[in-house]
Amino acid sequence: MTDTNSEISGVAERYARALFDLALEEKALDAVEKDLSSIEAIMDESEDFMRLVRSPVFTADEQLAAVSALLEKAGISGIVGNFVRVIANNRRLFSLPGMIKAFRNIVTTHRGEQVAEVTSAQPLTDANLKALKKSLKEALGKDVAIDAKVDADILGGLVVKVGSQMVDSSVRTKLNSLKIALKEVG
Repeated sequence: MTDTNSEISGVAERYARALFDLALEEKALDAVEKDLSSIEAIMDESEDFMRLVRSPVFTADEQLAAVSALLEKAGISGIVGNFVRVIANNRRLFSLPGMIKAFRNIVTTHRGEQVAEVTSAQPLTDANLKALKKSLKEALGKDVAIDAKVDADILGGLVVKVGSQMVDSSVRTKLNSLKIALKEVG
């Protein structure tokens, strides 16, 4: 699973900025976003891939060979395929999750949108995402890009964070509040 709680490093920001500039120049922002989402999905689903991404034990050649095979299997080529190969070759694969997050931040700022980090217990359907985007746009008065994550530990409901504001309507938080209230009564 990608680490969304870590700060975006300067390295990740610089690589993301370079990727953004290239994607903008090539008029390929949407395609690059789609390919990065595919890579992120692979990271979320494959512990082996995340081990490869995070582990300093693998050499640059081993990482490059593994990443190249994975990209080919996933059908990811072009700008993103080359980008991931370059960062593997430069021994920066560990920063890939941060680079993806930084790229999204740059794109949403470029589009005049605001990012909403949404955590749910189960993946949200397209209809759920559309309704949530509409509600957030009405509440914030601006377009919203949703960075959806799944965390089964919240049990149900949603945790929505936009900037410094957070709304936690998760079942886990409600149960914890109830537990505290019951302790105070007893």
